[in-house]
Amino acid sequence: MLRRVGGAVGPRSAHEPSAYAERVLEVVAQVPAGRVMTYGDVREWLGESSPRAVGVVLAHHGHDVPWWRVVLADGRPAPVGRERALARLAAEGVPVEDGRVDLAAARWDGRPPA
Repeated sequence: MLRRVGGAVGPRSAHEPSAYAERVLEVVAQVPAGRVMTYGDVREWLGESSPRAVGVVLAHHGHDVPWWRVVLADGRPAPVGRERALARLAAEGVPVEDGRVDLAAARWDGRPPA
């Protein structure tokens, strides 16, 4: 059984990420500091699968990407590792109130930073 550690499942998966997982990780790696995407945004960017599948990928293979920059549709980080994610987001200057990211201010649409 895998042990959950701070927003990602640890230890790292013994299996290599699938082609889909690699695509998810590539998208998440591009999210700039101080910005966020929702799981649904990542799914929409890829045009395949589901927000839940994005979460599964990050749980198993998200150790080396900024997993804390991907949040639920209501702006809350996922339950596993929530406090750690909120601390990292706050350190990056992401506006957070009552445990939720202000998506109107911090949501990233995939365009390069100005």
